[in-house]
Amino acid sequence: MIVQKVNQPQDLKTLSQEELLQLAEELRSEIIRVCAQNGGHLASSLGAVEFIVALHRVFDSPQDRLLFDVGHQAYAHKILTGRKEVMHTIRQEGGISGFTKVSENEHDAITVGHASTSLANALGMAIARDTLGENHHVVGIIGDGALTGGMALAALNVIGERKPRLLMILNDNEMSISENVGALNRYFKEYQTKKWVQDTQKWGKQVLEGISPRLFNLVDRAKEAAKLMLHQENPFYAWGIRYVGPVDGHDLLGLIHVLEQIKELDGPTMLHIVTQKGKGYGVAEEDPIYWHGPPGFNVENPEKISKGYSWSAAFGDAVTELAFQEPRLFVITPAMREGSGLVKYSQTHPERYLDTGICEDVAATAAAGMGLRGLKPVLAIYSTFLQRAFDQIVHDIAIEKVPVVFAVDRAGIVGGDGATHNGVFDIAYLRTIPNVQIAAPRDALELRAMLKKALTLNAPIAIRYARDNVEKAPEGAWPEIEWGRWEVLKEGSKAYILAFGKTLKYALEAASDSPEVGIINARFIKPVDKGMLEVLALEGYKLVATEDHQKMGGFGSAVLEALHEMGLKPDIRVLGLPDVFYDHGSIPRMHREAGIDAEAIQAALIEMAVGVKTATRRMGTL
Repeated sequence: MIVQKVNQPQDLKTLSQEELLQLAEELRSEIIRVCAQNGGHLASSLGAVEFIVALHRVFDSPQDRLLFDVGHQAYAHKILTGRKEVMHTIRQEGGISGFTKVSENEHDAITVGHASTSLANALGMAIARDTLGENHHVVGIIGDGALTGGMALAALNVIGERKPRLLMILNDNEMSISENVGALNRYFKEYQTKKWVQDTQKWGKQVLEGISPRLFNLVDRAKEAAKLMLHQENPFYAWGIRYVGPVDGHDLLGLIHVLEQIKELDGPTMLHIVTQKGKGYGVAEEDPIYWHGPPGFNVENPEKISKGYSWSAAFGDAVTELAFQEPRLFVITPAMREGSGLVKYSQTHPERYLDTGICEDVAATAAAGMGLRGLKPVLAIYSTFLQRAFDQIVHDIAIEKVPVVFAVDRAGIVGGDGATHNGVFDIAYLRTIPNVQIAAPRDALELRAMLKKALTLNAPIAIRYARDNVEKAPEGAWPEIEWGRWEVLKEGSKAYILAFGKTLKYALEAASDSPEVGIINARFIKPVDKGMLEVLALEGYKLVATEDHQKMGGFGSAVLEALHEMGLKPDIRVLGLPDVFYDHGSIPRMHREAGIDAEAIQAALIEMAVGVKTATRRMGTL
């Protein structure tokens, strides 16, 4: 096999054209095998095989810096850069990351997981190279979905003004995770249907044969076509960026030819390649949304696997049903329709649905505008992505107490996606913002109650829930909830565990056989239920506060602050995640290491002389 001959990128330099083509097919087979075994980012990595091979053939990594936006499409890159023997460990405990990661390998130029960052990073690296008098290449790769992000567009603005020697590659597959949206995406679709563009694609190699560092010394028809590409029809003309393309992103030899011709051009160049997400694997080509990041599957007989009823689905069902009752309800998502459980809603209420693309800041401020003019906006967003809209929450929403509901998905440790995707900071940063309230339901029924009640309150409210499955709530069930009040789930004679969300499972396990230990569903995190907290402290109960969130600034900190304000000093232990980043791996293992699982809760109770029976750790997926 050709892939066995390639241990480092420089090995590609010795391969014949036939061997390069065979290598691409072998890489595609290996990616399918690995994803079938472990799950992972299948469709995006399959679509990027040829241009990754071409990049490593033409450029000299790691001297030349190759920056992959998001990094989830870079499986072929990992295999070609000395990691093929450990690919079976990808996204697994102790294994390699599913994204590019600087600390993992010298060929990974940036650590990523969020979109729209590669161009700004590439700009910085190009400036550093020029400032230090170095002479290597910098290549920023970005998808058409990520290009919709404000950070990417802002970077283009600076790149066009500064004009560093920089190659950018636009991987255009009309997809991010969901279908792309927006004017720029529509432009590229229309652009590819133009007759001159189609003609250019047919004889693209001939057109580009004359390109040199002295720019385009082409003859007759080729010169005219180049003029069209670089000026009249250049979608990046306003930024002052040279444009080449579109070219077939699966024509490996053609890509190598084009890259060889344009890599020495002065100033910034955008190479537009057109690819197919899921290329080479029929089911992934037909349904790139499901096969973007599937769980394990049978390669020969691939079938969709039900992941169970998730919190995302529970939210989607609730908001779809609630929209019939509340005509002013309007749902917004930043490019996460499938992940946030909004497919049914988007089909049922298309007139009250907005996908902003990968623009979390725009989503938040658009929600503010809606709320200011009488709508009831619900922004469905992952905890890790909500971080990107912090200023908008403060400035556009919280200052004027605009009633926006944040449905904060993937709150807590998330598992395989690792440090870039763990939702473990939202409580800490949200609770510092005046007027913002934070809640966490214990089940799908309580989620419904919170969602309906939140729409009646004149305040920004975050309702957070985990990446986990949950029992489905009955359709049409809308229970009332006493907003701001905690709930006693189990009475205790000596101590109480204050828990919410995912840690409630651990609390129930830790206290199941002990009459001395009670459990509080601390479902309102900001503000905390000072009334109940005061009663517990004054009556002398020992307390354990636990959370699947950073201990620093989290729920436990809020409890300690409230007790201090009331002048109360009960015996209390705070359990939360330590001041470190957690990588990908088993959620139960990370919870155990962090000291927030059932055994850790029991250890805290025993330290306080509270009687409990030792819990048996459950090592399955929670």
